[in-house]
Amino acid sequence: MSPNHTPSVPERLRMLRPLRRRRTDLPERRARRGIYLLPSMFTMANMFCGYACIVYSMRGEFATAAPFIGLAIVLDMLDGRVARMTGTSTAFGVEFDSLADVISFGVAPAILSFRWGLEPLGRIGWAAGFLFVAAAAVRLARFNIQSGSQDKRYFVGLPSPAAAGVLASTVYLYPTGPQVAVHAVPVLAMVIVPALLMVSTIRFRSFKTFDLQHRRNYTVLMLVALGLALVMASPELALAAMAYAYLASAFVGMILTRLRRRHVGEHHEDLEEPAEHDRPSSHDRPSSHDRPSSHTG
Repeated sequence: MSPNHTPSVPERLRMLRPLRRRRTDLPERRARRGIYLLPSMFTMANMFCGYACIVYSMRGEFATAAPFIGLAIVLDMLDGRVARMTGTSTAFGVEFDSLADVISFGVAPAILSFRWGLEPLGRIGWAAGFLFVAAAAVRLARFNIQSGSQDKRYFVGLPSPAAAGVLASTVYLYPTGPQVAVHAVPVLAMVIVPALLMVSTIRFRSFKTFDLQHRRNYTVLMLVALGLALVMASPELALAAMAYAYLASAFVGMILTRLRRRHVGEHHEDLEEPAEHDRPSSHDRPSSHDRPSSHTG
């Protein structure tokens, strides 16, 4: 095209048209829009359990509603492990799992606790339930932004499934619930304490690093069998004991760590400072009469 050439009207319109995307880019774009179905199915089932718990809680069927949270905890552990084992961890899966956890471990246990024991307290009751929901949402948001920089052996704050398990196991153990406002006051502690622990900086043990493919002693298998036997014999009492034991495990660990540090510190002090009986006393020191004279004669 010569420099003096003036483009015609069709040529100007053709220049203004946007460039079309090449056909080779379409398969890659379609592949990115897809999701991995296997871990997402576990997450969807987790969310369904939370929804079912809410429905049965509104009906007043607490003995049926509480086990759905326990099933949601199992599904929540499975979807993450399946995603890691199959290499299907994605940003979509992380966000989808967090949204499902807010329903199953935030809204569902709060409504279950309110209908079960907080309703006689009126506004104080539903305020405590909202505090639990807010704490669960903050806990999950903080976990998402700190997951790559924290020690995988520990959780910072009580995990939301464990907090929901405390509420659900208590309701499952005593499904009738308190009927008067005076008896409902302890329920406030049952809801508020786990809510505060979720947003705290107390470290709780994580089982994500537990390697199932590593060889273990036969005693571990017998302990698993004992746990299954206790759950089958008295599931209500066994599940409640497990939930509260994990809640108290962080405080027991803190006490043991402080005692161990104090013992190590005292041991170092004993090594640095000699004992009182090892120091030479005045009776053991040589007197002036026993010292050799400088004149030998």
